[in-house]
Amino acid sequence: MPAALPSLLAWLAVLLLGRARPADACSCSPIHPQQAFCNADVVIRAKAVSAKEVDSGNDIYGNPIKRIQYEIKQIKMFKGPDQDIEFIYTAPSTAVCGRPLDTSGKKEYLIAGKSEGNGRMHITLCDLVSTWDSLSPTQKKSLNQRYQMGCECKISRCLSIPCFVSSSDECLWTDWAMEKNNVDGRQAKHYACIKRSDGSCAWYRGAAPPKQEFLDIEDP
Repeated sequence: MPAALPSLLAWLAVLLLGRARPADACSCSPIHPQQAFCNADVVIRAKAVSAKEVDSGNDIYGNPIKRIQYEIKQIKMFKGPDQDIEFIYTAPSTAVCGRPLDTSGKKEYLIAGKSEGNGRMHITLCDLVSTWDSLSPTQKKSLNQRYQMGCECKISRCLSIPCFVSSSDECLWTDWAMEKNNVDGRQAKHYACIKRSDGSCAWYRGAAPPKQEFLDIEDP
């Protein structure tokens, strides 16, 4: 192999990496809204009223880390600290998993993310952030109690039919397989995975709280 070939290959590799699309830097695995609720430190209903770019320390090379700071008006907290959330932070672009919010004050959002303390939270493109009007009545009701009732359950995404549960505390999420890779399908919109009195878990549908008979093992 000529001596210049390794350096040429290395240069080509750098060139190809430089041409990679920025959006490829961020990818998220689909999860059921209940999983997003359970994984989050904070879940709120809120409006964003302003945004600005701020410095958030430095990276390992000494370069400033930029984030977008959204000032918000919290409408209701479904999960989180006693203190209201005043600011939400995210990366400056979707290429690095930032999640933009509309700051006109006209859009209400359901926002789930990680707490940073002192009335602050952080969100990414992979967190649950949906406009309030896009949620189903069941999803809105589930935020008050039902999702929390199933946080000890495991929701497994079914990629193709047939698929099977591996344990009694598992619910199969079949929207992906049954509705052409739809992550916002029937089970996401209308069902919650609830833990019953014997420790097993099952899908429950309805706007009303689960009946005791269901919790005592009634097929949904």
